[in-house]
Amino acid sequence: MTSGRRTALLIAALALAPFTGARGQGGGTHLLIVTGLSGEPRYAREFAEAAARLVDAARSRWGVADSSLIYLAEDPAADRARISGRATSAEIAVALKRLALRSAPGDIVFLALLGHGSGEGAASRIGLPGPDLSARELAERLAPFEGRILVVLNAASGSGDFLPALSGRGRVVITATKSAMERNATTFAGPFTKGLADGEADADKDGRVTLLEAFLYARREVARVYESDGRLLTEHAQLDDNGDQKGSAEPGGAQADGTLARQIAFGLRPLIVSSDPRVAALDKERRALESAVAELRLRKATMDSVSYERELERLVTALAEKTRELRELEAKNP
Repeated sequence: MTSGRRTALLIAALALAPFTGARGQGGGTHLLIVTGLSGEPRYAREFAEAAARLVDAARSRWGVADSSLIYLAEDPAADRARISGRATSAEIAVALKRLALRSAPGDIVFLALLGHGSGEGAASRIGLPGPDLSARELAERLAPFEGRILVVLNAASGSGDFLPALSGRGRVVITATKSAMERNATTFAGPFTKGLADGEADADKDGRVTLLEAFLYARREVARVYESDGRLLTEHAQLDDNGDQKGSAEPGGAQADGTLARQIAFGLRPLIVSSDPRVAALDKERRALESAVAELRLRKATMDSVSYERELERLVTALAEKTRELRELEAKNP
């Protein structure tokens, strides 16, 4: 298959059926959200709004199974429909063990930390009810996720020193600040979660938002807010996805970082709800193919070009055909 034909097929298929999650449906995507100590009511509201966006998107558009979706908060009673438990260090450890057992190599595991931070280096930490969680402790707890595609967002103040502690192969680490010295309350979580969950960061309008798109969108929005308020920018978000323990403010382009973050995408298409079991079955099959295409793209660097292109052609052709069948059936049963 020629490069032009392969590209045309891929674009056509993705235009018909954009990805619905980091790797598609069900067990392939796992999400743990933690909102730490807020200190003030306005921060509690900001943390809760950002967390709710992720939970709602995971349920309605990303296809994350309820058993793979955990939200731990400072006050579980504040939103019982979404919150799974209290955001203590012990509960986070239990949640991570649960996701480590549920996930498999190649799965996406997304950990989002929202709150206030303090400390320096590996002792840098996020404030929680009870003992805080340090970067060193979190790094140890993430060891069982070897082989998974691990995404860690630390949107807390002073979060920058988490990046070198968590950096590793097959990981995307995003922090709201460049270092632990940037200790003012951050605004990064709001635009990042909004861009990722609501689609505002979908720069190429392909129906899915990559982590790279969400990161770049959030950085621009943060800068815009500070400028409109006439304030000096006190938070400089960083992204590392090549395991060198060094973050990039502008990943992609000439920067070394951004390759993996560009491949991990979250879809905007809602789940299809139909009383016709044939529609549900076809949609399930299509989502499985979407997941397979996404996984293949992540494995491209480990495959020879001929095998990669042959498998990509097979999957994309099947995906386009499945999408056509689904649309025809939906048209007959409006």
